[in-house]
Amino acid sequence: MTGELMVKAEGVHKSYGAAHILRGIDLEVRSGEVFCLVGPSGSGKSTFLRCINHLERIDGGRLSVDGQLVGYRQHGDKLYELRDREVAAQRRDIGMVFQRFNLFPHMTALANVMEAPIQVKGETKAVARERAERLLDRVGLRDRMGNYPSQLSGGQQQRVAIARALAMEPKLMLFDEPTSALDPELVGDVLDVMRDLAESGMTMIVVTHEMGFAREVGDSLVFMDGGVVVESGHPREVLTNPQHDRTKAFLSKVL
Repeated sequence: MTGELMVKAEGVHKSYGAAHILRGIDLEVRSGEVFCLVGPSGSGKSTFLRCINHLERIDGGRLSVDGQLVGYRQHGDKLYELRDREVAAQRRDIGMVFQRFNLFPHMTALANVMEAPIQVKGETKAVARERAERLLDRVGLRDRMGNYPSQLSGGQQQRVAIARALAMEPKLMLFDEPTSALDPELVGDVLDVMRDLAESGMTMIVVTHEMGFAREVGDSLVFMDGGVVVESGHPREVLTNPQHDRTKAFLSKVL
């Protein structure tokens, strides 16, 4: 069951030079919700995701996670950017899984998952190891803990990346097309892990081309194009009965 407001975007804008990537995004994600973002390449989905944890600065509007402004503090009518240390503290509560796995190649799967809690939270190795073992077991990699990334398939590496993000015990998980770099036969294992996460009540924002996953697991779906929200609603409703011509054209190509 979804609950309190977890993410709120109000008129979010983002530009790179003359390219206006996000053009006033308004949306809300509630606690416990699986929120899917779909749309063509270049529509601003991944940029918006990166703005949520301040990997990208927004140029206008406001973004809040769990009631706190992301990357800024407000004094009177003005917003002031937080220091790097303060932004890093905010990011601890937001897990992110990228298209590319970004694992440390010189570390085993177990060490990859242990690293951030030890370095960022100051946990003991024993505590971090116990959690890392539990998480790797949860993502189906109990027998691969001692393997290095080069010894793992892409799907296995992505599951390690999910376990690594979960090791920080985030209240929000962001997935940026987590299956798009994988061979088709490896996609299912990653989606199964994400289904399990959704069933456990994790708040998730998922940029995806996996329409079946969005239909089965998603609570809300937003179709973006040209840096704006074109259409939103329950995934089954949007996917089976799109109202906007642009949504219809997109879905006719991907469904």
